[in-house]
Amino acid sequence: MAGTIITRTEGAIAWIKLNRPERLNAMNGDLVDDLSEALAMVESDPVVRVIILHGEGRAFCSGDDLKDLDSQTLSEAATQAWVESIQQVTSQIMDSRKIVIAAVHGWCVGGALEWVINCDFRLFADDARWFFPEVGYGLFVTGGVTALLTKQVGPQITKELLILGERHDAKKALEVGIAWKLVPPPALLDEAEKLALAIAERPQVAVADVKRAINRGFHSNLHDAMALETEATVRGFLTPEAQARAKDF
Repeated sequence: MAGTIITRTEGAIAWIKLNRPERLNAMNGDLVDDLSEALAMVESDPVVRVIILHGEGRAFCSGDDLKDLDSQTLSEAATQAWVESIQQVTSQIMDSRKIVIAAVHGWCVGGALEWVINCDFRLFADDARWFFPEVGYGLFVTGGVTALLTKQVGPQITKELLILGERHDAKKALEVGIAWKLVPPPALLDEAEKLALAIAERPQVAVADVKRAINRGFHSNLHDAMALETEATVRGFLTPEAQARAKDF
């Protein structure tokens, strides 16, 4: 797939690249739709275990392409469809049976930053810069971050990030837990690949079940979390791969 999204697979790894470098990979209808299509295609590939999401050029993504949106006549129905298309990508990332790694460099803004927060691991280059501009525009955030960030960093920091909308560096992303790890810009994709290969070595069913249980357990009570854990543990015990690995150990 080419155009606004470039997808390539290498064994267990699928690389999905945002590809509007002339607009710092800003989000327009084509990019969002193409990303959703790429995620669906990769999800259906049984060989792929890990997805690496990254950006072409000088940035990961500069958020909504306001110039592009301004050129459209946005009815309520069109606006509803636009927001739902963005939220669809969030669902695809978080509900995926694959592990999704975000490799972030340059600017990462707004809706794209929210997608990054949806990912399972977030590698930030030292030069990354990020912020949430939406509230400053009188708009609102997407990606479930009102719930995700509140539980990850607490309500006060979430309000700071969303309401004040200040621009932050990579160190701040690590400090508040948005970034998992900081790496030098030239090493970003190599580090993402190294992490992907390490994950791909783990038993596929167990990794997918851990992701599912953690993501769902994040928003459930203790008993719901225990029920998910029981279901996944039983399934894991019964897989031949798990039994073989246990015997080897």
